[in-house]
Amino acid sequence: MHYGADYNPEQWPEELWPEDVARMREAGVTMVSLGIFSWARIQPREGEFDFAWLDHVIDLLHEGGIAVDLATATASPPPWASAAYPEILPQDENGAVYWPGSRQQFAPSSPVYRRLAAELVTAMAERYATHPAVVMWHVNNEYGCHLNMDFSDAARDAFRRWLADRHGTVDALNEAWGTNFWSQRYGSFDEVFPPRKAPYSLNPGQLLDYRRFTSDMLLECYLMERDLIRKAGATQPITTNFMGAFKPANYAQWAEHLDLISDDAYPDPNDAESFRAAAFQRDLVRSLKPEVPWILMEQATNALNWRPSNAPKAPGQMAALSAQAIGRGADGILFFQWRQSRAGAEKFHSAMLPHAGRDTRTWREAAALGARLAALPPLPAGARDARVALVFDWENWWAVEASDHPSNVLDYLDVVQRWYRALHRRHVQVDIVAPERVDGQYALAIAPLLYLLRDEGAAALTGFVEDGGHLLAGPFTDVVDELDRFREGGFLTQLGALCGVRLEDFGALVAPSAPPTVPGERVARFAGDALPDSSGTLLAEEIAAADATVEASFTSGRRAGHPALTARRAGRGVARYLATVPDEAGVQAVVDHVLADARVEPVVAGLPEHVEAARRGELVTLVHHGGEPVDVPVSGIDAESGAQVSSVRLGAYDWALVLER
Repeated sequence: MHYGADYNPEQWPEELWPEDVARMREAGVTMVSLGIFSWARIQPREGEFDFAWLDHVIDLLHEGGIAVDLATATASPPPWASAAYPEILPQDENGAVYWPGSRQQFAPSSPVYRRLAAELVTAMAERYATHPAVVMWHVNNEYGCHLNMDFSDAARDAFRRWLADRHGTVDALNEAWGTNFWSQRYGSFDEVFPPRKAPYSLNPGQLLDYRRFTSDMLLECYLMERDLIRKAGATQPITTNFMGAFKPANYAQWAEHLDLISDDAYPDPNDAESFRAAAFQRDLVRSLKPEVPWILMEQATNALNWRPSNAPKAPGQMAALSAQAIGRGADGILFFQWRQSRAGAEKFHSAMLPHAGRDTRTWREAAALGARLAALPPLPAGARDARVALVFDWENWWAVEASDHPSNVLDYLDVVQRWYRALHRRHVQVDIVAPERVDGQYALAIAPLLYLLRDEGAAALTGFVEDGGHLLAGPFTDVVDELDRFREGGFLTQLGALCGVRLEDFGALVAPSAPPTVPGERVARFAGDALPDSSGTLLAEEIAAADATVEASFTSGRRAGHPALTARRAGRGVARYLATVPDEAGVQAVVDHVLADARVEPVVAGLPEHVEAARRGELVTLVHHGGEPVDVPVSGIDAESGAQVSSVRLGAYDWALVLER
């Protein structure tokens, strides 16, 4: 179990470095991420490298028994780079330049940036590839975090090449984008531009391809650095830190290129339910490589600096959220950062060693967690323990939130997380996967707002049901192909027969957030024999049950008396279709219904909502997220003490690891 933080020694005088190492040992630190923002210190000017200070730091850490996750330092180019080569600077859709003075001020597709980054990575990899302290390589940092999309001339040129590779000919591009609409037909790829500022709505096919292009450009940067590290002879694992459900980068596509997944997570202490959002993020990154432990590369020991209000974590909450990550597959718990900065934009961001020193709750909790993790036995790597698949797809996310839809307020991530919260409240283990990855391992699959459905995904979902699985498809599903075009034959062309329904209209409702003065239907209530009266939002679709059973009907509004939830047996399984987006209570009611029908059991039964349970092979992790103490009946061996237990008592922010035998 790795334990540690980002370490930025260049912010501190050299005489303080030995003390840092001593304090790290006191806190139980086993590994630090080093050099993430050190480009200007490593390379003070083009062609000149200063490794002496970095050699000294790495040697000090190694002597202290602390391993190094060595970053390539390419996330923040130094001022000399953009001064000499202003063409590396990115631009927004209005043509405004993102100037130096912050971080991540580079155009990912810029050939000059890539050359400069490659020179730095090559020099670092050749110097440290075989250093015994270096146990992992950390490429760049949070790709795309602040610069979600670049519209510079470098991006323009790269986009044209990318389109030529993807579509082959400009005629194929015109067909894919439907450019006969609005006289957009292109005569050559040289006529195509990024989707910069325009008078009105942009071509949806162009927007979708630009999302793909943006993710691919970032991935190309990662692959370039990874390959240079390998070329230098490095054999250590290579990763880059993800950010959970981060829209600009298709992590499902990236995952195969990382030796292990690492992730940064910052749940908000102001939100009493934020532990569910944190659990969603843990399950998402775990599901990217389900049999490979991952690393929580960044979290906060206490308060942040970048939200409107930066509340501190409650006593014990930091350790509880760390235990949550371990229970959901993490083999490393790290923080940003080791020592709190004295200057700079993040000086108010908490750290393992606070500015106020060691006589602080933050330090005591960090050191106590380090001691507790150091005493853990080896934990099982985990496997595909979940019986429920929550379908989540990046390309669909990009497409469903484009403009000019029946409802232009659909928040894909919010809706997916609403379903996740309901499953989490029932203590059910969940994998979060693309539709193509739904298979017979699962008993139940839930697919909200699966607007863009590829042929392979539809085939996987169909085979899943026919082989005995239970599928719940939500509204605005199976509407377009991978090019964001309607298929021949209307809507639900791939899943309609499976679900036994025909879709005629999407039935948009007034957005819940709209002012009270906005007229129209806001809620469509629905109920059935197995479902209590519930509220539907956003959409109340006009569906007809062809050969499906109606399990619930709308009871109010223009769709009163018409189907809201249907079910159809197909092969050995059941396919359901839900024609609205229920509110929180409605989602919980539907989840309870489908869990019971699919016979999915919780990891631990009978838990209150504020206690969560997760399975990692034979390891069950229990975490109390605040509230009254509770006795949890669970039989096995306490992984920390080795004692046989039949129940554990948990107070606020307590946690336990139990090996079921």
